[in-house]
Amino acid sequence: ADYYYQVFPTYHPSRVLTLVYQPFALGTIVILAYHESKLNTRKRIMIGYILFTISTFLLIVLDLTTKGHGGVGIYIGLCAIVASFGIADATVKGGMIGDLSLMCPELIQSFMAGLAAAGALTSAFRLITKAAFEKVNDNLRKGALIFLAISTFIEFLCVMLYAYVFPKLPIVKYYRSKAASEGSKTVSADLAAAGIKNQNDLTDDDSKNQRLSKKELLLQNIDHAMNLFLIYVLTLSIFPGFLYENTGQHGLGTWYALVLVAVYNFWDLVGRYMPHVNWLKVENRKGLMVAVLTRYFLIPAFYFTAKYGDKGWMIMLISVLGLTTGYLTVCILTIAPKGYKGPEKNAIGNLLVVFILGGALTGISLGWLWLIGKTDSF
Repeated sequence: ADYYYQVFPTYHPSRVLTLVYQPFALGTIVILAYHESKLNTRKRIMIGYILFTISTFLLIVLDLTTKGHGGVGIYIGLCAIVASFGIADATVKGGMIGDLSLMCPELIQSFMAGLAAAGALTSAFRLITKAAFEKVNDNLRKGALIFLAISTFIEFLCVMLYAYVFPKLPIVKYYRSKAASEGSKTVSADLAAAGIKNQNDLTDDDSKNQRLSKKELLLQNIDHAMNLFLIYVLTLSIFPGFLYENTGQHGLGTWYALVLVAVYNFWDLVGRYMPHVNWLKVENRKGLMVAVLTRYFLIPAFYFTAKYGDKGWMIMLISVLGLTTGYLTVCILTIAPKGYKGPEKNAIGNLLVVFILGGALTGISLGWLWLIGKTDSF
C-alpha cells in the first residue's frame, strides 16, 4: 500500500483496493456457500490457490510493463487484478474453513492462526524490503517488486502443499473418511487424492444423507454469524484505511502506517493462539456477544487518539483491535460446528465465512466516513 500511495497519491489505494476486493469475495462466497454440498472441494480450493498465484504474478507484470507509472487506466488494471484476489480468497477461505470444520476445532484454530501468521510475515517482509532499499533510487518500487516476487513463490508453494501434502496427512484422511461415512459428498476427490477408495455408497443410504438445511443451520447459529459480521465491520472500518490516511504525521514518517499494520498483525496472531489455553477460551454465547459489542468503544477511542493522542496510544489501540479480532474469530469458528455431522459442519463453515466477508465489505464501506471533514479527501 505504501508503494501504491506513491504511484496513485490521489486515489486512496488502501481504501479503494479493499473496497474493490470485497464485493467479489462476498459475491463468490455467497454462490459457493449455496452450492457447497454439491461442489468438489479439492478442485475448488486448487482453483483458488492457482488464481492467487497468477494474480500475484500479474501485479509484477503490470508494474514492469508500465514502468511504475500511474494513471487512471493503469489503476483500473490494478483494480481488476485485485478483484481476482477477492474471488480467490472466497474460493479458498470458504472451502478450507468448511473442510476443516468437519474435522476438529484444533485444525480450524491452526488455519486461522496461519492467516494471522501470514499477516505478520507480510508486515515483516514489507519492513525488511523497505529498509533494504531505503537509500536506493526508486526504493519503494524495488522493495515492492521483491516483496511481490516472494509472495508469488509462497502462493505457488500453497498450490503444491495443498495438492500433494495436505490430503495425505493421517489426521486429514481420518476425518475425511469419517465425513464420507456421514454422507458428505464434498470429500470424494480428496479421498481419491490420498489413495483412499470411498466404500460408502452415498446415494443408497438415505439415513446418511439426512441433514439440516442451510436455513436451519443459520437460524441455530445466527448469533455466531452476527458476531463475526460485527467483528469485521469494526475491524475493517479502521484497518487498513484509517491507519494510512487518518493517523496524521509523526516522527516515524513513512514508516508509521507500516509499523501500525505490523503491530495489528502481530497481536492478531497472538489473539488467534490464545484459545489454545483452555482457561482463556470463551464458549459462552452471551459472553461472546458482550465482548463483540464492547469492542465498539474503540471507535471513539481511535477518533480522539488520532486527533489528540500520540503514537504510543495509537499503537496500544491497534494492539487491542488486532488481539480481539483474532481471539474472538477463533473462539466462534471453533465452537460453532460442535455437535453437527460432517456435511452440516462444512455448511456452517461456509455460511460463517459469508458473514465474515459481508462484515468486511460493510466495514470497508463505512471506513470512508473517516474522511468526512478532511480538506484533501477527494
